[in-house]
Amino acid sequence: MSRLKDKVCLITGAAKGQGAAEARLFAAQGARVWLTDVLDEEGAALAAQVDGIYRHLDVCDQVAWDSLVDEMVSAEGRVDVLINNAGIFRSNRLVDTPLEEFELVMQVNCTGVFLGMRSVGRAMQKAEAGSIVNISSLAGMASAPGAFAYGASKWAVRGMTKTAAIELARFGIRVNSIHPGAIDTEMLTQIPNGPERLIRGTPMRRAASADEVAKMALFLASEESSYSTGSEFLIDGGIHAV
Repeated sequence: MSRLKDKVCLITGAAKGQGAAEARLFAAQGARVWLTDVLDEEGAALAAQVDGIYRHLDVCDQVAWDSLVDEMVSAEGRVDVLINNAGIFRSNRLVDTPLEEFELVMQVNCTGVFLGMRSVGRAMQKAEAGSIVNISSLAGMASAPGAFAYGASKWAVRGMTKTAAIELARFGIRVNSIHPGAIDTEMLTQIPNGPERLIRGTPMRRAASADEVAKMALFLASEESSYSTGSEFLIDGGIHAV
């Protein structure tokens, strides 16, 4: 069964990690996948592997977003799914966070998601259908001591998701957020004492694979989640339940 047969899907930050896992899984499920990133060599290589299309995209560039969506609509007729996956992590406590660092993290993690939802949302409104999946974090559900800017950005993603879901529901567009905990990707290694400390605090006592996050994204992209919108979907091994 192809759960995304003929769906046109756009995935940001798709060159590696969770984005790459999503691209592979979505393609295997019959989607027409457009991959974007700033890591052009890796992104283009993966696109070739999954018979997808790669485009360079700085998610902070609104002109680039509008141009990309126009190209997709012209080529495909529509955009069915947006996975706002691109993001960065920086580690600093509140009093040690430079303004430049705070602004950079918010620009990529928050403004990038806003621009993606706005550009793709306009196209989806015309089609009166679509699913937007924003990758937030466990840090968007609880405090994030030691990662002040990152936590702020992921709470913003959670809040934007809910408001967008209400505004776009009448157009048949669903908007949900995924909140990963410890995921076995490069970002996990950037957390100070992160892998060990985070996994020790996780009831399942392990990190998830990027493929496990991709499966959650697949559910939200597909019609299997047709009555879910404005919701948070945790993939954290039970840590938020503690």
